[in-house]
Amino acid sequence: MISAAQRETHTLHLATMGKIIFYEGRNFQGTAWECNGDCSDTFSHFRCCNSLRVMGGHWVAYEKPNFNGYQYMLNKGEYPEFNHWMGFNNCLRSCQMIPPYRGSYRMRIYNRPNMSGHMMEFMEDCPNVNERFRYRDIYSSHVIEGYWVFYEHPNYRGRQFFLRPGEYRGCMDWGCVNPMVGSFRRMRPSLM
Repeated sequence: MISAAQRETHTLHLATMGKIIFYEGRNFQGTAWECNGDCSDTFSHFRCCNSLRVMGGHWVAYEKPNFNGYQYMLNKGEYPEFNHWMGFNNCLRSCQMIPPYRGSYRMRIYNRPNMSGHMMEFMEDCPNVNERFRYRDIYSSHVIEGYWVFYEHPNYRGRQFFLRPGEYRGCMDWGCVNPMVGSFRRMRPSLM
């Protein structure tokens, strides 16, 4: 039999499992909006976002509606100003929750579009693509297992691009106009 305390703990856990709170003002001030799932257009809920709290789950926030534009990976924690999530401005127009994943990780990267040219397979994080892959540009990718994040610069810095399992025949498929990828990492539970 489940005790009242266990039931309350379980209910609290479910309530915060996937929850993000957006604030129009810095330092969690002004109009606030709570979100518990994917939202393709946040404009009807708030005009700008200068701070946010991730209460549970792991999220990708996008600069534009319909999951387009700059992408920001958000883990549990507080972000009192937009530069704390590496934001270029206070504009967040859509968000998606990253599904929990505890399986294996495997991805192939290619130095040409359409999964052609030099290929290398990875199952681990790569802090410097040029050192490991010997090419600076990744034109296509095939994510076989797990969720991954590409970063514009080495050592997990710069613009971020979230990749789910699937084929990415060109860099535009993961939301980038430039094929330069400096580093990438697995979205592991310890990072999430």
